[in-house]
Amino acid sequence: MKYQIRLFAVLICLIMGTMVFAQGRPVEENYYRITTVPVPEGIHLEGGGVLALPTGKLMVCTRRGNIWLIENPTMSGNRNPNFKKFASGLHEPLGIARKNNAIYIAQRGELTKLVDTNGDEVADIYETIYAWPLTSHYHEYSFGPVIDKNGDFFVTANVSFSNAEWWRGISEVPWRGWTMKITEDGQMEPWATGMRSPAGYGMYEGELFYSDNQGDWKGSGGVWHLPKGAFTGHPAGLAWTNHPDSPIKLTEEQFYAKIDKRQKKVNGSYIKPENIENEEDPDFEYEAQEYFDELQLPAVILPHGLMGISNSEIIEDDTNGKFGPFSGQLLVGDQGQSKIMRVGLEKVKGKYQGFAIDFLSGFQSGVMRMDFDNQGNLFVGETNRGWGSAGTTNDGLEYVTWTGELPFEIENVKAMPDGFEISFTQPIAIDKAEFLDSYYGKSYVYKYHAVYGSPQTNVKELKPKGVKVSENGYSLRLVYDELRQYYVHELSFSGIYNEDGNSLLHPTIYYTLNEIPDGEKLPASVLSTKRKPKKKVVSTARKKTSKKKPLTTAGSKKITFEEVEPLLQKNTCFACHQSEKKVVGPSYKDIAKRKYSDERIVELIYNPEPKNWPEYATPMAPMPQVPRDEALKIAAWINTLRDY
Repeated sequence: MKYQIRLFAVLICLIMGTMVFAQGRPVEENYYRITTVPVPEGIHLEGGGVLALPTGKLMVCTRRGNIWLIENPTMSGNRNPNFKKFASGLHEPLGIARKNNAIYIAQRGELTKLVDTNGDEVADIYETIYAWPLTSHYHEYSFGPVIDKNGDFFVTANVSFSNAEWWRGISEVPWRGWTMKITEDGQMEPWATGMRSPAGYGMYEGELFYSDNQGDWKGSGGVWHLPKGAFTGHPAGLAWTNHPDSPIKLTEEQFYAKIDKRQKKVNGSYIKPENIENEEDPDFEYEAQEYFDELQLPAVILPHGLMGISNSEIIEDDTNGKFGPFSGQLLVGDQGQSKIMRVGLEKVKGKYQGFAIDFLSGFQSGVMRMDFDNQGNLFVGETNRGWGSAGTTNDGLEYVTWTGELPFEIENVKAMPDGFEISFTQPIAIDKAEFLDSYYGKSYVYKYHAVYGSPQTNVKELKPKGVKVSENGYSLRLVYDELRQYYVHELSFSGIYNEDGNSLLHPTIYYTLNEIPDGEKLPASVLSTKRKPKKKVVSTARKKTSKKKPLTTAGSKKITFEEVEPLLQKNTCFACHQSEKKVVGPSYKDIAKRKYSDERIVELIYNPEPKNWPEYATPMAPMPQVPRDEALKIAAWINTLRDY
């Protein structure tokens, strides 16, 4: 039934497609179609890993410890998929890979090889390749494996927490907060540390990359390049650098001698540190490079709440165009927002950096794992148990297909000595692109501290000095005077249209500028500095545009959703909340039912009280960066929803 509903919605989108285009507001469904795979009653997939086989069949390992072999997962010939149990009794596997006709999975405490010896599509051999220590803490997930070009395996391992200190990641047993490299014959080589919750992993250009999530010492999620001996910022794993095989010699004592300004113990336990609003001299991770040669900054920061809240799988689009115009770029899943982002990498002065942009949302549960089949279908394994997600179900299996329609998108972004070069999938309207008013930007960085997450800090508006549009309209150069190394550069192209008058499907990119390239800058003589002519304001009586008055409550300012929507978008509120639907956090309508005053809502924005919402697994992070006047406006709008 779910599949039929989704298919009907897709058909409606296709029928209405020309109308959507005519209005200049494209939607994702016109270009990428999500299809739900029907699952037999009684099977809970909770997809910890997906693996497309050369035969066209699909393997899914589940958090409940089973591996299912699925025949006809795309439902060709109008036949439902057939599910067969390949293996069972596993300990929450969160990844699956294939090598030489054997299947490999990372359980919580070991890398396991599974072999079907007699061809009946059931594993006969369960072989431990390598096992590592494990406690009983729920957060000690292990992810992987990913296989390198030599056939070796990489496995990443979460930190845990103490019951009293849920916010402070610790490594109670060896290799928690580490990446391990494991050979087929069971030799383990500690590879890198600094991970907190490294749920995603992938290979790009023969190099290992992983994704991590916001938390203590991780101001925002991101994608890291992971060479041997890297330290990616979280100090928990430093507890094991005294091991003779450790490629990292930095110790906990050395780290805390330079960085620890916030952690305090009372009666033997650490007190949860809070973000200091308007902090005069915060620590930033890029500054710590002065002390720690091993420190590896994120290649691409995925701004929290904008580019997901719980980043997961990394996969390269290697379909050679079967999946659309973005071959060679990375897709990064997000469990919390039930969506996929697109990431483009480049190497500047020997370091990886690049941009992130939204790609596809609307999955039925949290996106955890992805894999392409040989037809260019992207299979997505989904789960939200214990984590919470924007989806409507606790688990799921879906696949994405490209409809063949070319979306009007930002195709690629490259750093230049004086700004950025942006290319598009379709020619842009040059007359509009030459106006500097068509672009909005800002740059910011996240704090490096023991606090759980960080607000955007040192925020500064980015005003282009000039723009040069290519003759064919497929690219442009934006020139700035104030590029900032190590900062996120958020650039919005909401004023850009294609030649048919359609706006970009996703108009905002987030570029992490670890290095500013050397080279020649564009001369001012070739730049356009035009601005749109100001409209004359004519004083007329206000006409009624709607019979329906905005709803209000006593003490609340009358305010409409149209007025507050830009503030909700700007301050990343939509990441966790919607007007009427429960997402990662409660709906605004449910918040309104609590009958808080406007001022009380503002207090809770700045200092949330998760105990008030025990039914939500993910606690809200403090949002001190929201300007007070904007917070009051948001609060006033929320309280208008009481009358519905």
